[in-house]
Amino acid sequence: METNNIKPEDKLEEEYLEHPIFGQLDFFSDFYDRLSFQAMDRLSTGIISYDNLDIYTYSSIKGTIESIKDILKKGRINDAYTLLRKYYDSTILNVYTNLFLEDNCSFENFIVAQIEGWCRGNKEPPRYKIMSDYIRKSTKLKRINELLLKDDKYKEIRNRCNDNTHYNSYKHILLNDNEIYNPNRKECLDVFAEDIEAIFIQHFAYTFYLKEEYMMSSDYIDYIDIRREPIEGSQYWVANFIQETFTQIIKAKRYDIAQEIKAETLMQIE
Repeated sequence: METNNIKPEDKLEEEYLEHPIFGQLDFFSDFYDRLSFQAMDRLSTGIISYDNLDIYTYSSIKGTIESIKDILKKGRINDAYTLLRKYYDSTILNVYTNLFLEDNCSFENFIVAQIEGWCRGNKEPPRYKIMSDYIRKSTKLKRINELLLKDDKYKEIRNRCNDNTHYNSYKHILLNDNEIYNPNRKECLDVFAEDIEAIFIQHFAYTFYLKEEYMMSSDYIDYIDIRREPIEGSQYWVANFIQETFTQIIKAKRYDIAQEIKAETLMQIE
């Protein structure tokens, strides 16, 4: 029998190929695409190399999530975990740079040398642990950290990413072979879906705790652009995709975090 035209992904179980994670990844990808656009009208203070660091950070993250989807579609869960660690790292780097700029930019220190040097390629960012510790010890993020770090969830996710990246068990090698029958493949995908959702929730929480202006809908600026008086309070209206994400994911999965974000912002997020 001729089998040369059978692709490895054709051998994957239907239950795997129809897993909800693929729709979830599309949702996350679209979110970062829109968030990148949201950042375009905002300036990153403390640097002169770029108008806003977040624009291309978010679009890069979008690309990583799309790569994760492509690899998972081929059944390479082990490889996907390596990219998941990259996604995790990029969110921590993004939060760290925004927080560090906010902490260190002033009239006396208009250019924050560490971040500006990184932008220009003259300095490397701190190691992951240093950035993570800086975020965790921030007084500005104290209350949101108390909620995010109330258990070992994120430590366990990080360990899973590292275990898969470094082949700390032979099972991780088997998890990358899409031509063998693996009775645990679907369950592993379930865990992966929970892991990436948790990273997304953490990034969402930190981002809008620090950058509430990124929630803003375009209505206020649109009125100004057409030389009309903006509706009173419209500067606090929230973009539809932000509200949708907040309702479907943050409130549904981490109501405590949703309530904390609402308590700390003037934006009219529901």
